[in-house]
Amino acid sequence: MASIAKVKLYSAQAIAKLLNVSDRRVRQLRDEGIIEETLPGLYKLLETNHAYIDYLKGNAQIEENLSYYEERAKLVKAKRQNEELDLKIRRKDLHESSEIEEVMAEMLTNFKVRLMAIPAKLSPVLAGINDRTKIYKLLQEAVEEGLNELSDFPTAFSLEIEEEGENGEESKEEDEKENKS
Repeated sequence: MASIAKVKLYSAQAIAKLLNVSDRRVRQLRDEGIIEETLPGLYKLLETNHAYIDYLKGNAQIEENLSYYEERAKLVKAKRQNEELDLKIRRKDLHESSEIEEVMAEMLTNFKVRLMAIPAKLSPVLAGINDRTKIYKLLQEAVEEGLNELSDFPTAFSLEIEEEGENGEESKEEDEKENKS
């Protein structure tokens, strides 16, 4: 005669306590097919514990895969943005702040020099003029001449870039001459 092994069955409350979940969650796990009920409301301890552990491992792998794909998407997005910025720089649609600072400093220095030169330039001329309208026109022309320095930003910036390009070409030619020697 075959011996019948006695298997101890545990209630949903006992399984919930073991798995550190609520009774309701145990029923949800049963309904989802993650754990199996041996008899209504009764579960085998070992099989239920293993099934729950396998379920948790599967979720961890899914989350790991999701985080991998999220990180991959972030990396691809960052690379794309970097390429877009490089393209804008090559097209001269975008400039580095150091270039802007250099051009602006030069323009403002030239502007200051022009404004500071107005008294020295016009004082001998204005000393002999008594007509206020003529004095006003001469002063206005001198101020407008100084302001034109500020309004010509694109020309000043393109000249600065061309000068840098020419210097870069000269240094390449010098490097080539040194390598031949």
